[in-house]
Amino acid sequence: MGPPEPGEYLLDNRASEAGTRLQALSELFDPSTFRHFVSLGVGPGWRCWEVGAGGPSVPRWLASRVGPAGHVVATDIDTSWFEAASGVGIEVSRQDVARDDPPEGPFDLVHARLVLVHVTDRDAALRAMAGSLRPGGWLLIEDADPMLQPLSCPDVVGPDQQLANKLRNGFRELMAERGVDLAYGRTLPRRLRDAGLVDVGADGYFPLTGPGCAHLETATIKLLRAQLLDHGIASAAEVDRHLDNVADGRLDLTQPPLISAWGKRALPAGTAQR
Repeated sequence: MGPPEPGEYLLDNRASEAGTRLQALSELFDPSTFRHFVSLGVGPGWRCWEVGAGGPSVPRWLASRVGPAGHVVATDIDTSWFEAASGVGIEVSRQDVARDDPPEGPFDLVHARLVLVHVTDRDAALRAMAGSLRPGGWLLIEDADPMLQPLSCPDVVGPDQQLANKLRNGFRELMAERGVDLAYGRTLPRRLRDAGLVDVGADGYFPLTGPGCAHLETATIKLLRAQLLDHGIASAAEVDRHLDNVADGRLDLTQPPLISAWGKRALPAGTAQR
């Protein structure tokens, strides 16, 4: 078997642990994402495009917010984990954001979370999303920046934390092999401005510990187990020991900072914002 192709997704959504991982991502990051939606003014009648939806929680929240007068389009390369969300106000569609035409717009909100960092042609995908906005519409991109805080356990007090950090470092190496930009999150404000958006802002969310971090760690390590062993990153005994440590609550696990950046498509001169 040769080296992985750039853009080849490391965390297979067809694996049995993928559902648990998507639930853990929702548990960790939905509150921050929904806070940004509220701040941007998402409300009745809005048309929204959720890019790379993964699970159903974000499309469902948006549909409840925009109401019967609004509409939510949820797209992904693999729609299997959120097809059940299809229904009143939600349209589910298979789409590769970097290669396929955007769904019919324009949109009041376009949102992608933990998507572009895995896409080979990130700039083309971002331009496609920005171009699908109506004047005055918002683009919200949320992506990780593992290099801002690369440790799994910042409070290193013994071999258990050292092992956790060793495995996190191995995870980063596997992602880098697939072309993941491990410092992408910090570049988002500049990229939104380069796409012609205005009123650009950004912040970061950084969970230090909690059940969601443990749930995500367990699902991720189980998904990566074979690759961690095949690449000589860790032994089977080390992987098992780490999973036991997580299950026993011995570790204060973190996740990489999630950078949320937003920008608006400019209104034509003399047009009042609705």
